[in-house]
Amino acid sequence: MQEEKKPRRPLIFYYVIVLLILLLFNLLFVPYVAERQIREVGYETFMGMIEKKDIGKVQIDRQDNEIVFTDKDETAIYKTGMVEDSDLTQRLYESGAQFSGQIIEQTSPFLTIILSWILPIVVFIAIGHYMSKRLTNKANGGPNSMIFGMGKSSAKVYVKSSEGIRFSDVAGEDEAKENLSEIVEYLHNPAKYREIGASMPKGILLVGPPGTGKTMLAKAVAGESNVPFFSMSGSEFVEMFVGMGASKVRDLFRQAKEKAPCIVFIDEIDAIGQKRDGRAGGNDEREQTLNQLLTEMDGFETNNGVIILAATNRPESLDPALTRPGRFDRRVPVELPDLKGREEILKVHAKKVKLDQSVDFNKIARMASGASGAELSNIVNEAALRAVRENRRYVTQSDLEESIEVVIAGYQKKNAILTDQEKKVVSYHEIGHALVAAKQTNSAPVQKITIVPRTSGALGYTMQVEEGNHYLMSQEELENKIATLTGGRAAEELVFHSASTGASNDIEQATKLARAMITRYGMSEDFDMVAMETVNNQYLGGDTSLSCSAQTQAEIDRQVVELVKRQHEKAAKILADNREKLDQLADYLYERETITGEEFMDILNS
Repeated sequence: MQEEKKPRRPLIFYYVIVLLILLLFNLLFVPYVAERQIREVGYETFMGMIEKKDIGKVQIDRQDNEIVFTDKDETAIYKTGMVEDSDLTQRLYESGAQFSGQIIEQTSPFLTIILSWILPIVVFIAIGHYMSKRLTNKANGGPNSMIFGMGKSSAKVYVKSSEGIRFSDVAGEDEAKENLSEIVEYLHNPAKYREIGASMPKGILLVGPPGTGKTMLAKAVAGESNVPFFSMSGSEFVEMFVGMGASKVRDLFRQAKEKAPCIVFIDEIDAIGQKRDGRAGGNDEREQTLNQLLTEMDGFETNNGVIILAATNRPESLDPALTRPGRFDRRVPVELPDLKGREEILKVHAKKVKLDQSVDFNKIARMASGASGAELSNIVNEAALRAVRENRRYVTQSDLEESIEVVIAGYQKKNAILTDQEKKVVSYHEIGHALVAAKQTNSAPVQKITIVPRTSGALGYTMQVEEGNHYLMSQEELENKIATLTGGRAAEELVFHSASTGASNDIEQATKLARAMITRYGMSEDFDMVAMETVNNQYLGGDTSLSCSAQTQAEIDRQVVELVKRQHEKAAKILADNREKLDQLADYLYERETITGEEFMDILNS
């Protein structure tokens, strides 16, 4: 799609032009006029006026070697050159002249009034008259209805193009594409829907985590429909002056109706669509913009060919009046892709790079569990960059696997040199994780173990990869996961009889998982199926907040400690029962620094 850009001149542009004109006028014209008011005379005239005592103010400028003076009534200004005159000061004193270094006013009072008062008033009256005309045009709905373009919509307009984004360019979101394909069909053949009496939704809300392709899906709808596409961010509606955002909304919908059938896309609509709480000191501009958007969505017919698409990561923060039927009638979830979706997304992005024939996209998709479409695109790009650094012409399987590790844990720190003791501790720590995971049922298989430090701060990590899609986790699986997280610290305590700081991230994850089991998943005998915690912003990190009494919070803390401690003891027992394999595997990892899951299982089962 090609973007139509219209040049805009903001209000500050015109103010700067006026200011520059005034500065040039004062710097050039005023000194010139003032200079023309001074009459140059001979020194004898100056002496004669002193003798007649017909002299007022005198300014002696020794740097420019001149004397500027006035007559006694100060009606005229004169200028003469300086000569050596030792008695000049005494004669000036006797004549009654003022020569104390005061600056002589070099313009007449009439000219001073004109320049200081009348001219600025005339300039600002002219500006006010111009702005008044623009306001009158705005009230009459004229073509120049926006004050210096401030209330004009800054939406980017993408015209019809055969080279735009299509549904084939968007992978991993089959359900969302199925929902949106109905819109495409309606724009192509609206009579089919009118015949039966059906009408399209006025608005469609795309919700989901960042990077899942909400904006790309909106552009794909426009590309498939081959209609104009207006794109604008919610924050672009909010201006410094109250009422400008509402004016932008009116202008956007006016343009959309003129180019119907078309699609209007508002990205990050939560910037203007947040709930109106009526608190003092609220954002009046944002609320006026929201009110105007609600009015506009009620003011056009459903069959006029204008489809409103909006995207947000925070659907729970939107105003109920915006999400009710009749405005945004349909909500389309754009979730993180599953295994099949990740594989398809990787294949789409891999079309841009040269690949080795041995690349297994299914394995890469399993390793990239939980990745969004944007992250998968980044993984493919990182793999291509690594291939260039290695002077290869093709991207290999190892490049893609390493790029996943880069996204997860950062780049390898080649300059970080661990001491021999630290290297042994990290080796036992990572083997502790892997061994506890392998000896438990319902645990994900170990894919890779490494003790190479990473830029994220990790001195090593153990990668586990699920065999397929995993949507539910049982209580046993969650407990096994906590035991696996505590396996690294348990190995350190078993072998070195001490603890290190290397388990800080494991402790954080284990505690978070144990708390969720008790407060959200109903896996506590004492609390049964009572939710003690609520999730806020589920698409933006999923922060939680407790909603219970202080006594209940203390009981939750006690149960969390008990649960983690119980799994820690289970991990320590598994490692103690397999001490020989623990030592053998740790020595092997110490020598190799990086081993695969196959190597780990071969030694474990030998």
